[in-house]
Amino acid sequence: MTSTISDSDVHPAVDSPRLRDLIRPGRELWTPDQLRELTSTVASESAAALAGVLRYVPEQRWWTRLGLTTGVELWLLSWLPGQGTEPHDHGGAAGSFTVLTGELHEEHRYPGGPIRTATRTAGTALGFGSGRAHLLRNVSSAGAATVHAYSPPLVPTREYASLADIPPVIPRLSARRLPLATLRRLADLEGP
Repeated sequence: MTSTISDSDVHPAVDSPRLRDLIRPGRELWTPDQLRELTSTVASESAAALAGVLRYVPEQRWWTRLGLTTGVELWLLSWLPGQGTEPHDHGGAAGSFTVLTGELHEEHRYPGGPIRTATRTAGTALGFGSGRAHLLRNVSSAGAATVHAYSPPLVPTREYASLADIPPVIPRLSARRLPLATLRRLADLEGP
């Protein structure tokens, strides 16, 4: 599914020197702003290649890994009408998503703060830190697609019954500081 390129994996349909440069294999931790810049750039510069990879699956959200290093994971997801996530956090990883096509409804909350809602439309890019919980859902009548990135990669998510149930502090889960070959195998099993 992906081709190994020294210290990174890149999906063969989007493999390019530019993408290899963007995922910066030597960078171990990414900030929310850096992740937002990554997802936004990939969504805008690789839109045609991503359209060729994109699939919609009625049974569940669909995803494929676009890139992986020891510091970041990059994913393409699709959302048919009605598909979404449960309320969750990203276990202490920073994250970002950019809406490639369509629109998604997001509810999000920081510990102790109010639950906020927003409609994220095509071109919208958002980076967030480790202390944020959210849920995403396609409430429109058309499919949507998004590009996501997380750093460090493969930190487990935690689900909640509702955003009202997030704790006063969202503790960090252990990052998997593993060799790329091990991260690759785990990413293939787990997904975003």
